[in-house]
Amino acid sequence: MPTPRSRPARPGFACTECGWTSAKWVGRCGECQAWGTVVEESASSGPRTVATTPARTPARPIAQIDVETARARPTGIGELDRVLGGGLVPGAVVLMAGEPGVGKSTLLLDVAARVARAEGQTVLYVTGEESAGQVRLRAERTRSLADRLLLAAETDLGTVLGHVAATEPSLLVVDSVQTVASAQVEGAPGGVGQVREVAAALIAAAKERDIPTVLVGHVTKDGSVAGPRTLEHLVDVVCQFEGDRHSRLRLLRATKNRYGPTDEVGCFDLSEHGIVGLADPSGLFLSHAVHHVPGTCVTVTLEGRRPLATEVQALVVPSMLSNPRRTTSGVDSSRLAMVLAVLQRRAGVPVAERDVYVSTIGGARVVEPSADLAIALATASGTQNLALPQGLVAVGEVGLAGEIRPVVGLTRRLSEARRLGFSRAVVPAGSVEPGADLDGLEVLEATDLATATRLALGADAVPRP
Repeated sequence: MPTPRSRPARPGFACTECGWTSAKWVGRCGECQAWGTVVEESASSGPRTVATTPARTPARPIAQIDVETARARPTGIGELDRVLGGGLVPGAVVLMAGEPGVGKSTLLLDVAARVARAEGQTVLYVTGEESAGQVRLRAERTRSLADRLLLAAETDLGTVLGHVAATEPSLLVVDSVQTVASAQVEGAPGGVGQVREVAAALIAAAKERDIPTVLVGHVTKDGSVAGPRTLEHLVDVVCQFEGDRHSRLRLLRATKNRYGPTDEVGCFDLSEHGIVGLADPSGLFLSHAVHHVPGTCVTVTLEGRRPLATEVQALVVPSMLSNPRRTTSGVDSSRLAMVLAVLQRRAGVPVAERDVYVSTIGGARVVEPSADLAIALATASGTQNLALPQGLVAVGEVGLAGEIRPVVGLTRRLSEARRLGFSRAVVPAGSVEPGADLDGLEVLEATDLATATRLALGADAVPRP
């Protein structure tokens, strides 16, 4: 009796972002809802790769591994080295993402020129978005010209790898990874398959030759890195360059770092002459008004582990509308609405029938709850038309019951306030660490918002709720 023929294996489809599988092809992943990420899987089961060649380097005891070649080398820009964990590690691949015009190319061109001048080694800068002449003009404007800085305007992956093999650079910069394409892979540049192939080839070349490589990446509308999620898994460091296009301040964060911390933030000042690191950016967020006016209060926020003093301004005026306005700039609007409700109900400050405008200084964004107390005190000061005492800083989270909750890193925040010359601080009760060195700073502890308001404005300025 003849044996029945075995059925051929049905092809399966899987999402390259999250691994969701499907029996048929669909345009949108059913798990992560990403478009164009479902591709066909191979029908074969089991491993397809076997050991055919001996290893180039035999396995050695971990204590005999040389670590000097794997130490970070400074780039010459202190704020960038702070985020990277000391500098660029040989063979490391860094993905720097950010919105168009935020300053990614300007920063990396400065880094390439500094490395080429300091170490006297060759640096290869590959540009796929601009012509070589445009990059040269930017280098002249930002004083980033160097003799050993090589520039190549290429979009073909094979040609880029040929440049790397011919020049043997000590640093490779590719701007950007979405503009480079491989002739061996179908699809337009920037597609899922192209980005994966380009990144894999560049990472393999960097690891093989111990070349630190920086890849520039685009971002989507929601601010995440464009392309497949595997791109972030393949690289060693993922940096996010942030900043408002109407402000000169730029913040660099590391969302992934195999060689250093991920809670450090680098601050930069972007101008027409280039980009400069800011070791002390607190002065950017404080006004320099000659007269102390009502409606202003200073708080200290934490960007990573770095404390930044930020001034919050509030303007409270009688409303001519049945629904008063609540306008914010740099402050979360929903957080402001909650603080105003607590201020009205728990502290007795009449803000229900008034227009409230709250803003920050210098384009800073205050999103953490530790700024709630400063927003509340600035609003109460503007409502009562009474200026807060000179040199006052407020830090604390406001709860719906009117209580002032502790925040993380209070000692670090107060130390920064004392360094900047502030003499008085309103903080949550019982949150100051014993033995903290806060000489010269008077600490006023408050258990609830009503108490904090009376401590800041005076006992008779605000009625008891």
